[in-house]
Amino acid sequence: MSSNTSSRQLPHTDEETPQAGPAPKPPADTATGDTTAPGDGDTAGDPAASEDGDTAAPGDGDTAGSAVASEDDGAPPAGGTPAEGPATPDTTPGDSASADTTPGDNTSADTTPGDNTSADTTPGDNTSADTTPGDNTSADTAPDQGGSGDAGPGDSDTAEAAPDDSDATDTTPGDNNATDTTPGDSDAADTASAPGDGVASDGSPAPVRSRWRLRRGRGWRQKHPVAARILAWTLTFLAAALVLFALLMPSKVDNFRPAEFTRIPAEAIFGAAVLIVLPRTPRIVVAALAGLGLGALTVLNLLDIGFNEYLGRGFNVVLDWSLFGDAEAYLRDTMGGRGALAIVVAAVALVIAVLALTALAVVRLGNLLARHSVASTRTTLVLGTVWITCAALGVQVADVPIAADHTAAVVQDRAHRVRETLRDEAAFARIAKKDDFADTPPDQLLTGLRGKDMMITFIESYGRSAIEDPVIAPGVDATLTAENDKLREAGFAAKSGWLTSATYGGSSWLGHSTFLSGLWINNQQRYRTVTAGEHLTLTKAFRKTGAWDTVGIMPGVQKAWPEAKFYGLDKVYDSRELGYKGPKFSWSTMPDQYALTAFERLVHGKKHDKPLMSEIILTSSHQPWAPIPKTVPQDQVGDGSVYDAIEKAGKKPSDIITDSTKSKQEYGKSIQYSVTSLIDYLVKYGDKNTVLVFLGDHQPIARVSGNHASRDVPCAIVAKDPKVLDRIAGWGWSDGLQPEHDAPVWKMSSFRDRFLTAYGSTPSP
Repeated sequence: MSSNTSSRQLPHTDEETPQAGPAPKPPADTATGDTTAPGDGDTAGDPAASEDGDTAAPGDGDTAGSAVASEDDGAPPAGGTPAEGPATPDTTPGDSASADTTPGDNTSADTTPGDNTSADTTPGDNTSADTTPGDNTSADTAPDQGGSGDAGPGDSDTAEAAPDDSDATDTTPGDNNATDTTPGDSDAADTASAPGDGVASDGSPAPVRSRWRLRRGRGWRQKHPVAARILAWTLTFLAAALVLFALLMPSKVDNFRPAEFTRIPAEAIFGAAVLIVLPRTPRIVVAALAGLGLGALTVLNLLDIGFNEYLGRGFNVVLDWSLFGDAEAYLRDTMGGRGALAIVVAAVALVIAVLALTALAVVRLGNLLARHSVASTRTTLVLGTVWITCAALGVQVADVPIAADHTAAVVQDRAHRVRETLRDEAAFARIAKKDDFADTPPDQLLTGLRGKDMMITFIESYGRSAIEDPVIAPGVDATLTAENDKLREAGFAAKSGWLTSATYGGSSWLGHSTFLSGLWINNQQRYRTVTAGEHLTLTKAFRKTGAWDTVGIMPGVQKAWPEAKFYGLDKVYDSRELGYKGPKFSWSTMPDQYALTAFERLVHGKKHDKPLMSEIILTSSHQPWAPIPKTVPQDQVGDGSVYDAIEKAGKKPSDIITDSTKSKQEYGKSIQYSVTSLIDYLVKYGDKNTVLVFLGDHQPIARVSGNHASRDVPCAIVAKDPKVLDRIAGWGWSDGLQPEHDAPVWKMSSFRDRFLTAYGSTPSP
């Protein structure tokens, strides 16, 4: 017969069932005073009792040499031993003493605190007068009852204040009161599978692994209570610090000041009020979702910091996702495949960690608030009152308001930017369709430049800081002066001014398209819109006349470039078609000197029927400005192999990338190299019909140009024919390659129309 079969299910047998009556008092165990009482679950005379006198109580799940009926079975114990008399079977596990063997003891005078005496092993004393801490009786006066005894903030278990759950040989079910965090006594010598220990809330057996983890975790807390409390306090403090940091985190590096984190966030007060009143399951769900949202906002703030540092603007959640591919390509070109992979993995891990930690932190704090609801409610009311008072009176610390709604403001700002982005896309599409020179007949375009070889050249990251920053300017200004003298000796003259770029720190294609199209293209969506249309670019205007062949020299282009059609270029020579066999210089695929030499060999130096209009992109001044190529004798350029030794001897990106001063110095050297390469080419290969327009596409990143630098870049027009410069005399530009500080500043998008007008083009919208 199975040990858990109910007596009502037993078949009639020929055995006589003994009548219930007073059980004879069994002899005491001479070793420990333990007795083997009928109904204990041991068979009479069973020698399986442990040496220390501990016995297997009913419901323990132990078998002592024979099948044992469950406590509610009602069947006689094996061996025909009569069941215990009229006493009601005790079904409430709880006591942990080791020698009282009477299950369901109903005495009313048990006053032993903790029931840890050696003579009491009764499981589940259910007396109405029992004052034992840890019992489940209606008159239990244990100080650890309920939740108020939890002294461990943030601990998901209640405090283990009861001293009675520590017997090394306790085989009875553990105390099941609300504040005991060690049900089942996870001591090493506890071998009983007691009720309440390995049983789920629905009465079914708990999984062995979960039970083992529960025993192990709570056993550790029991053995090391001080360390457990310190750990709980530490985790709670870190959770609160993380949530506070996320709520108050600025989106710009220069706003990270101690005063920013002395504010009281309104969102925290409101969130605490919500979590206090919610039931357990909704509270955990709401806290987890709020934590994930806060984590996502933190990630966006980190992106804002990065974009402000590199591009001088915040992250656009609608348009900027495509830039991550360009960033990964830049890292791969700069730091190699392994370095790029390591950074990408680290970035992904950081995002996951931020989301997970903020969610866990909010859940932990929510549980703490719920367990201490009275104190939490009072604290929330006090902080709310303080916040309202500070907001009404305008209280500040170091010019920072104490009452903060920073997170709400950030969310509102992001929502506003999303709406503006969507509106801007529609508005720009209408603007791009309008063009004052779209219908100008070819014979009325650029009449003042007929017969001239045109070179429109962009120098990567050549910005105003190169000429005016105190660290960078001395070297660059000396180079501009020397190159200007070289031009004069060769019969050239120059005029220069300032243009405000549509981009900053990167996204060079936005600067190129703004300059050539006459439209303000400051984001990727605008770029896609305009390059998909038929808007007249400056380069396309030369082609439209039929008087020029148009060509592009694009050493930075490493794959198919469909935008060539938009720009009106008949032929494009990218990095794969310029014949370079030398090393890359970080991101730059080849030195500027080589790119210009290849232009001369492949295009300019060849006989052609029409003048050339060439768009040339020089890339040696692209970040990270290490290593930097050096000028070599022109007859040694060859296929670029000569640059191998120069590249190996140069600095590594890691040598300068974290040092602002070193970055500035190397950036300045790269600008000097690019300008020198361009002017050397012009002096050597230019003639009376050569006209050069060159400019920077944007300022360098903030680490070099500064956090509040302008977006201005220098632009110069160089020619031998004085009539070319006479046509722009009214512009007010400075003589020479270096514009004066107070020279005119125009938006880069205005250059196309001014240039077309100055050189004989007639508007005809």
